[in-house]
Amino acid sequence: MQDEADSAPEAVFNEFLVHGGLIRPDAAPRYTALTGGVSSDIWRVDLPDRQFCIKRALKKLKVADDWFVPISRNANEVAWLQTANQILPGSAPEVLAHDADAGMFAMEFIAADEAPLWKEELRHGNADITFAAATGRALATIHARTAAMPDLAERFATDDTFHAIRLEPYLETTARRHPDLAAQLMSLVKITAQTKIALVHGDVSPKNILVRASGPVFLDAECAWWGDPAFDLAFCLNHLLLKCLWTPQTAPAFLKCFHALADAYLDTLPVPLAGSVEVRTAHLLPGLFLARIDGKSPVEYITNEADKDRVRRVARGLLSSPVTGLSSVLDHWAREIGVSL
Repeated sequence: MQDEADSAPEAVFNEFLVHGGLIRPDAAPRYTALTGGVSSDIWRVDLPDRQFCIKRALKKLKVADDWFVPISRNANEVAWLQTANQILPGSAPEVLAHDADAGMFAMEFIAADEAPLWKEELRHGNADITFAAATGRALATIHARTAAMPDLAERFATDDTFHAIRLEPYLETTARRHPDLAAQLMSLVKITAQTKIALVHGDVSPKNILVRASGPVFLDAECAWWGDPAFDLAFCLNHLLLKCLWTPQTAPAFLKCFHALADAYLDTLPVPLAGSVEVRTAHLLPGLFLARIDGKSPVEYITNEADKDRVRRVARGLLSSPVTGLSSVLDHWAREIGVSL
């Protein structure tokens, strides 16, 4: 099996689908490559009477730097999707079949006309504050419910994978590129790695959230990990800050979405958790902000050096002088881009 390909390995897929009970041996499914991001390949499978997807993890991620990650993360994603659907039915695609050894699984296909990607909505200036709040509530519900399910800790003891996919490429790489802030960034790595509270998705961003009438649908949980829920909140809020440079005319609405998501999330978490999660999120967010400029996976839509420097200026300032509230992070960025809150 090829590690990366635009054409599907049909014989391998057919065998997987037959074994999983999704097609008959004489079926002739049509495979269409979809956008799979940097870490996986995804194909839509078309049959006369149904559609679904196959997702296959890549050993080497599709980024400029060498970035190798175990394909076992595919099984972690399956387990996260199943857990999320048990807690909030419909909050993740339904898993139809899984081959852990091959690092692939089949899941339901959700058409864009039924549930567009949140990233595309934001790209076109559609900043729905109600949906942002619904996303915060859903994420907090999954975190709160799993925090009361300690048996999940062993199933999602994926520290090595989470380090390889998240902490090293984002925070540690950025620390090497900003040596004067290395102590602060490595402290974030240590605190995040040691905080074990709930089931974390690890890649909660608008590109991995579908906008459905019933609420958000979370995709791409390869980074699933038993750890700090602050990582998920910071990771998602980070994108709402960055989008202000992608679609500047909608920046005020994006910042309102930030506020709505954060407030809904913190209001949904149990009180004993909410305060400490907010503090860790406010500390972590500037590190992730800087990482999307100078880490291994910079955002593709910020290419202007002046815009990159705006992110660096705010992120570096907040890393040097940390704040404890998310509203303070928001205020610093709003002042930088000239938005009145």
